[in-house]
Amino acid sequence: MWNMARPAVIIPEKLFFKIGEVCELAGVQAHVLRYWESEFPMLAPQKNRAGQRVYRKRDVEIALRVKELLYEDQYTIAGAKKRLANDLRAGGKFKVSSDENGEDSGNASSGGRAERSLSSSSSGTKTAEDRKALRQLSTELRDLLALLEGPKSSKKK
Repeated sequence: MWNMARPAVIIPEKLFFKIGEVCELAGVQAHVLRYWESEFPMLAPQKNRAGQRVYRKRDVEIALRVKELLYEDQYTIAGAKKRLANDLRAGGKFKVSSDENGEDSGNASSGGRAERSLSSSSSGTKTAEDRKALRQLSTELRDLLALLEGPKSSKKK
């Protein structure tokens, strides 16, 4: 894990974040974040229909990691790119608190809990935790689909 001594930033449990919210969490200005997007291909937020950047939790975690590498660990841009690529290749586990309880997600992916639960039950039996993780993932996917369909889909139905 890369974040040992510093307290983890608490990322709210949301599907998407606006650029201003990410700037506030990371403590950088919007132009810095946009520059990082151009330098770090793994930091690639989607854009909504209005053309605004829409960051997922994974993007926020990557931005926080980039800030740590550049500002605290004093990496160059090139060095930070290599280190971040190695970190992501090695499993992408970032220490980030993701809820108000301060519990650690332990994984940079928003579906990390579901991924761990599903991989731990390879015998085929589903535990209550697996079912809960699948329901959460299903809810998040439905929310994402509704966001992508937007108001136009209600006119077609």
